[in-house]
Amino acid sequence: MEQTQAISAIAPTRLGSRTRWGVLTVLFFITVINYADRATISIAGPAIAKELGLNAISMGYIFSAFGWAYVISQLPGGWLLDKFGSKKVYAFSIFFWSLFTLMTGSVGFFAGATAFVVLFALRFMVGAAEAPSFPANSRIVAAWFPANERGTASAIFNSAQYAATVIFAPLMGWLVHSFGWHYVFSVMGVLGISFLFVWNKFVWAPKQHPNLSSSELNYIAEGGGLVNLDQGAKDGKTEGPNLHYIKQLLKSRMLVGIYVAQYCINAITYFFITWFPVYLVQARGMSILKAGFVASVPAVCGFIGGILGGVLSDWLLRKNCSLSVARKVPIVVGMLLSMSIVICNYTDSETLVVAFMALAFFGKGLGALGWAVNSDTAPKQIAGLSGGLLNTCGNLSSITTPIAIGYIINDTGSFNGALVYVGLHAAVAIVCYLFVVGEIKRVELK
Repeated sequence: MEQTQAISAIAPTRLGSRTRWGVLTVLFFITVINYADRATISIAGPAIAKELGLNAISMGYIFSAFGWAYVISQLPGGWLLDKFGSKKVYAFSIFFWSLFTLMTGSVGFFAGATAFVVLFALRFMVGAAEAPSFPANSRIVAAWFPANERGTASAIFNSAQYAATVIFAPLMGWLVHSFGWHYVFSVMGVLGISFLFVWNKFVWAPKQHPNLSSSELNYIAEGGGLVNLDQGAKDGKTEGPNLHYIKQLLKSRMLVGIYVAQYCINAITYFFITWFPVYLVQARGMSILKAGFVASVPAVCGFIGGILGGVLSDWLLRKNCSLSVARKVPIVVGMLLSMSIVICNYTDSETLVVAFMALAFFGKGLGALGWAVNSDTAPKQIAGLSGGLLNTCGNLSSITTPIAIGYIINDTGSFNGALVYVGLHAAVAIVCYLFVVGEIKRVELK
């Protein structure tokens, strides 16, 4: 309560400039490209499967290729962020994930098992290159925003995943329909490399930013922003990876509950960015072009829910609710709404299917505050490593969800079990935040 009162006591009139929101804008757009590159494979998936002769299980493994590397690379990526700073590591990340996306368009030159291996390898490399992105997002928000704005800031960059579908799913569907699936990867790869110049020009650590006023810097620091977060990286004093720190994090019941819930929440995400367009084509009989446009409808609702979740959480915090209540209320309500995805099994109406998918994705967006919670709980000394551990646990679902759904579809010939699978993950996330996490607070290292 003392922390909440201190946050509320900071006068909003001391904001000075709004440089932090400019940094967040760049963060939002690069995350849009980040998620669009993840989703390229789902929009192109039906055409790829047809051209290369891949069944549901094979496509499940292709969809999961990103996740294997993404998970394996999380802790090294988090350590690199703490050692070299967010700006430099993120720049390399953007370049290499865009390059590997661009190269994926060349898979059509291969055939049979060779094509499968090359496609899997390139998606694997995209996952490895993107690994530092979300820990860096959380790290940058922790450095640039006071605690009473952190929920909104985290929700904005996290909502980019839905904006990516809104903006790029129709475009990618049109590219596949008009020119072939190869062009999806070429266009997205070039776009990512081009945006690297924007990143290098406008994103800096708070104390290094040329346009940051002293009043805004003081406002951020007094509100709990970790403005010195990259100082160790700048001085070269950051320690190497320390397994003792990781053991401390995993001994915290609060953090374990957060990690399991993040896994479950991400399972919903990975259904939508892998199998959802395939579901629309195969289970609902839509064309690829139509599926690209229809997929954007739930994404719009997810985007609205994502922004609303962060705004609601910060509003509760400013109304002197505890940090735990302010973060948990949107998460629990959102996951309850996400469970509505199962209702799609009981209707043949295309309109109702889209409506319930939209409601489920709205709920997922509303409850996607895991990165805000990470900014609230991560030890100051290892913010990057802590974010990497959260993302490791959370993105295990990027491996299991596509593969599990592939087997469910292959064995049952239906998507019904897949939707139940996704709904159960939302229920487990609710249990974690209500009965496992307890009080949300920053972890102190021993």
